[in-house]
Amino acid sequence: MTTTTPTTHAVPAPHATRNYAIVTAAYWGFTLTDGALRMLVLLHFYRLGYSPFTLAFLFLLYEAAGVLANLIGGWLATRFGITRMLMVGLSTQIIGFLLLSMLSPDWTATMSVAWVVLSQGVCGVAKDLTKTASKSAIKITAGQASGQLFKWVAWFTGSKNAMKGVGFFLGGLLLDQLGFRGSLWAMACLLAVILTGVILSLPPMMGKSKASKSAKELFAKNRGINLLAAARVALFGARDVWFVVGVPVFLYASGWTFTMVGGFLATWTIGYGLVQAIAPMLVRRSTDGLSHEVPAARHWSAILAVVPIVLAVLVAMNVNHLEWVVVVGLGLFGFAFAVNSSVHSYLILAYAGSEKAAEDVGFYYAANALGRFIGTLLSGLLYQWGGLFYSLCGSAIMLIICWLFTLALPASRHQA
Repeated sequence: MTTTTPTTHAVPAPHATRNYAIVTAAYWGFTLTDGALRMLVLLHFYRLGYSPFTLAFLFLLYEAAGVLANLIGGWLATRFGITRMLMVGLSTQIIGFLLLSMLSPDWTATMSVAWVVLSQGVCGVAKDLTKTASKSAIKITAGQASGQLFKWVAWFTGSKNAMKGVGFFLGGLLLDQLGFRGSLWAMACLLAVILTGVILSLPPMMGKSKASKSAKELFAKNRGINLLAAARVALFGARDVWFVVGVPVFLYASGWTFTMVGGFLATWTIGYGLVQAIAPMLVRRSTDGLSHEVPAARHWSAILAVVPIVLAVLVAMNVNHLEWVVVVGLGLFGFAFAVNSSVHSYLILAYAGSEKAAEDVGFYYAANALGRFIGTLLSGLLYQWGGLFYSLCGSAIMLIICWLFTLALPASRHQA
């Protein structure tokens, strides 16, 4: 006898576990190179004397491209299958690396910036096509393994961010050992190996369904998804508004070396990923999947908003050993942010419909990309205008907005 009620004691079907493992491994490899790319570009061009705003500008198209890539990627994954979109994402990242490797030191500064922005835009498309396809695959495979959704999402998201932290360290190491161009070629070769593995191992039509026929249908998501997407814009904007440019530049200006800055960011990101992975242990579960999880999202959003407010006050007071105060504060921020992000990543799949999960996930991560874009832009502007204090104030305002949206999230299946 079958039942539609999830049970936390269900044993995953072997093929579901296998596909989950393959998708996770492929995304690990992608994230490793994506984290390395960010550190390569940031350190290489800061060493060349670029200003904080220019450094942020180098990543703007990377983030902006993700908004459209997620929306279109979700629709394409529904129309043509998740595996095919995962293949397209990996291939696009390889193209972006090769384009970036063509950068010449003989070019003018304007031409160099334009070329890097264009290449980063290609990589931004690749990142979000791959993310949407991978997260959608988790929805499909967890649907075949009853009761595993929160655990699988948490482990997938947490391990991915830990790999991104390793990528930060890898980027600095490759830059020292192979140089800018050699590093990009090495990462392109790694992704080519991963792409071959995906082609040979995953079902080509996994996740294929009937896609939306109009833009109105594509954007007409349920109330829970719309509110969660709005909260996600504010959440990730609040992180990047001080993390992308403000923190690394502040620490370097405080006397830290590039190795110290890169090592700290790598350690922070790995720790952030580990907390995401254990988030199900910190959040009380409910039988309907929402009645306890939604209040947890509200609770952790409120806690997170307090951190930049307190830090902004301490920065304004110019307390002793300020850089270490910021380091400790960033650790607290990372813990609360990781739990928030993990709960959000679960809720989007809990709210998403099964037939068009890729479209729902794509819409949600388009909001994620929009938040990163806003945060990246403000990270350069606010730090240039008022240093770390302005960046922290911007983060606090965004987190209050995030908390307000979570208050309106539906906490039951009937409301959703």
